[in-house]
Amino acid sequence: MPSQRFDVQAEQRRASDEAKIPAEVRHEIASLDPADLLILQYPMWWHLPPAMMKGWMDRVLIYGEVYASQKRFEKGRFLGKRAMILVTVATGSETYDFNGRSGDIDLLLWPVHFSLAYVGFTVLEPFIAYGVESGLRYSDDSVLQSRLEKVASDLGDALAVLNKRPNIPFNRMAEWGGDGRIVPSAQVHSPFIRHRRHLQLT
Repeated sequence: MPSQRFDVQAEQRRASDEAKIPAEVRHEIASLDPADLLILQYPMWWHLPPAMMKGWMDRVLIYGEVYASQKRFEKGRFLGKRAMILVTVATGSETYDFNGRSGDIDLLLWPVHFSLAYVGFTVLEPFIAYGVESGLRYSDDSVLQSRLEKVASDLGDALAVLNKRPNIPFNRMAEWGGDGRIVPSAQVHSPFIRHRRHLQLT
């Protein structure tokens, strides 16, 4: 008998096992399977992906069909495929430095990067278009046009040498202990993950 408590993962697994995944979701997953490269393009919105992008991830990257306890990271469904974020932000790069007003861009993008790595993608360094709105209310159309043309040119240059774009390193399943923490011998790749420091009391 189904539980009276709504369990998202259990319902996703049930839909996967019983071939009851909604047609729109099946279509999205089927589109990802043959793709060599996934590019997620979105504007930074309140320091996060907009709701539409987050909703796509919630609905498409489902438990059972896309990932499971033994189907993630180096055993993920999308192993061997690459993914890259292409994000636009309103202000200049200085505000997104590690000590910038808007916060460290690498930390802000980490949840999406980690989610992509979680389902098996090799994650490329992001393409970030800075300053797409900064000061536009005081600028004429020619300034805006010039700025956007520069972004388009830079993106074209980046895509032309995509095979040389560095990967973002992530820890693999083998580097996590049974308690879910990183093992002492593993290298740490993210500021969100750290080795526990044990204090000895004397």
